[in-house]
Amino acid sequence: MSNTKVTDAEALAFHLQPTPGKFEISATVPMTTQRDLSLAYSPGVAVPVQAIADSPEAAYDYTTKGNLVAVISNGSAILGLGNLGALASKPVMEGKAVLFKRFADVNSVDIELDTQDVDAFVNAVKLMGPTFGGVNLEDIKAPECFIIEQRLKEEMDIPVFHDDQHGTAVICAAGLINALHLSGKKIEDVKIVLNGAGAAGIACLELIKAMGAKHDNCIMCDTKGVIYQGRTEGMNQWKSAHAARTDARSLEDAMVGCDVFLGVSAKGAVTPQMVASMADNPVIFAMANPDPEITPEEAHEVRVDAIVATGRSDYPNQVNNVLGFPYLFRGALDIHARAINDEMKLACARALAELAREDVPDEVAVAYGRKLTFGRDYIIPTPFDPRLIHVIPPAVAKAGMDTGVARRPIVDMDAYTLNLKSRMDPTASILRGIHARAKRAQARMIFAEGDDPRVLRAAVQYQRSGLGKALVVGREADVKDLLTTAGMGDAYRELEVVNAKNSPHLPMYKSFLYERLQRKGFDQSDVHRLAARDRHVFSALMLAHGHGDGLVSGATRKSAHVLDLMNHVFDLGPGDGAVGITAILHKGRIVLIGDTVVHEWPNEADLADIAIKGAGVARQLGLVPRVAFVSFSTFGYPVSERAEKMHLAPMLLEKKGVDFEFEGEMAVDVALNAEAQKSYPFSRLTGPANVLVVPARHSASISVKLMQEMAGATILGPILTGVDHPIQICSTVSSETDILNMAIIAACNVG
Repeated sequence: MSNTKVTDAEALAFHLQPTPGKFEISATVPMTTQRDLSLAYSPGVAVPVQAIADSPEAAYDYTTKGNLVAVISNGSAILGLGNLGALASKPVMEGKAVLFKRFADVNSVDIELDTQDVDAFVNAVKLMGPTFGGVNLEDIKAPECFIIEQRLKEEMDIPVFHDDQHGTAVICAAGLINALHLSGKKIEDVKIVLNGAGAAGIACLELIKAMGAKHDNCIMCDTKGVIYQGRTEGMNQWKSAHAARTDARSLEDAMVGCDVFLGVSAKGAVTPQMVASMADNPVIFAMANPDPEITPEEAHEVRVDAIVATGRSDYPNQVNNVLGFPYLFRGALDIHARAINDEMKLACARALAELAREDVPDEVAVAYGRKLTFGRDYIIPTPFDPRLIHVIPPAVAKAGMDTGVARRPIVDMDAYTLNLKSRMDPTASILRGIHARAKRAQARMIFAEGDDPRVLRAAVQYQRSGLGKALVVGREADVKDLLTTAGMGDAYRELEVVNAKNSPHLPMYKSFLYERLQRKGFDQSDVHRLAARDRHVFSALMLAHGHGDGLVSGATRKSAHVLDLMNHVFDLGPGDGAVGITAILHKGRIVLIGDTVVHEWPNEADLADIAIKGAGVARQLGLVPRVAFVSFSTFGYPVSERAEKMHLAPMLLEKKGVDFEFEGEMAVDVALNAEAQKSYPFSRLTGPANVLVVPARHSASISVKLMQEMAGATILGPILTGVDHPIQICSTVSSETDILNMAIIAACNVG
């Protein structure tokens, strides 16, 4: 769980824009010509149909089955909200589907079944079996969830996995392996107390027993106390299987001298006194959400030797299901598994435990704002560790192969691991990294255009996300009215609105500006109009005088015009070292293009400087820069005077002895396509370029806007670099998310 404050209005807006819901379906094959349609449908589709009829296994080759999971619920136990029905569960199931895609590149479809009848539910899912490679059950109340899962596992020949049970159990098991390692204890010796006898709690105890915990050492408790042999009240067959031979009757009794506490119950269920009664080096997994059974602070106040984990992201050692289910299904799907068995779940847990003991990559440390090292506060990997995708699925796949549930075993595990590495979308981790850097910076961000609702919503998000203080330039009454109209009237009290008319700093600003502009044709009245009436200039003056740490603008005026206005305050012209670099994020690739805002027609020296600045931005975004000087010609053909500067600029870089790869001049396809690059073995590029230096500002602008409009690419920028102050200029078509991203880039001082 995240501790970021989210309002009802923000949550509804997120699910409404840009289109209702959280995902869409797009074709992976061309569907433009009559031939395409003939191949995709009639008559061409008859060929794979017959192939599958002859050999059902061929469905994994010719359809999406092998990478398609159904996320299915009846809404009988939605998060902590209870039985709200199938339709109400759809936002949660859509969310689960996008998590599958984001973390493991597993395609997923949400299905909400409008029935509370076990037989009807089982029959519906079973009938859909041919469509999917796996089934993820979600938010189904106990004890029906046990019956449904067991029957489906028996009757279907694809993996069926109830994440509410087994997802928590797997991550809990991973953390417990490392906690016991640190405390010097063996699982077969420790006394374990579990509080919460629902789906997750029972699954946790069953998996831990499969790891080696002894039945006689495990005590399960529910709201009525200890589940002991002979108890009749509130019992069912699943609880009875874990009934203990003990004299303890309450959780407090059971906790005395125990080594491990596992909680999937409710806030405050564990008291400091209970923790104090535990054995030396106690392990406490307080996993209730949104609030744990006991907080780490409360536990450590009485037991400094305790190892504590919770379900929350704002505490160390988060037990987060997203560490498990995407990678379990990835491994299972890739061997065309018939099931996900205990051995596969344990393989996942052990792989997670081992990963936490390895050195943590720098990008993870940057994203989390601290160096993570295996120890009492780091026993479980973080959800955004990029190694998860290529460490966990191979372990799961191998366990599935070893236990005979694989239809198609993986022959070359090394090649499989390399393939998994290539599936990781770098854009999400990069955005996560700059977001975390911004959160550490806590910059006072100046939002210059307080007369635009998008800017105001971005400012509110900036502040409510804990990124820093939002300073909105505008008239107080206008800002209040716009926020109220946008359904965010309560945010007015949170923001600091800066009105040039009321600013005590205005005389100082005007004096500074007059000193800069008096020999450029500006008199005192001109300076007054600029400083007092133009929000872009006033905001730049705020930044120049340290009355803010960063500035974002451009949502209401064209970027070139905004740049001209700010040039009154800062030196942002072509000869001043300023360069505009725009990042294009599309289908898991990031390409930077420069110069998109400053240089109208750069010469070869300008182009070399743009390349150096672009490489610097690439590095700040976590990329290893590979720069290409692009043109319509490739290495001198066809010959053209207009391409000459693109040929000369790399020579200047060579003389400078820069420490990044560069090449040119070359056509865009040669720069970006590894296959096309093979025709030029002498090229200095070792792979597709990620920084493109183009001949002129107009070609840069055309390229960016074409990708945005035609391909639906996400655009960050132009990112101003080579400037002494963090200034970022977004475009007039920016959404509130785009504006927020630019504010985050300014806060990180990228550039």
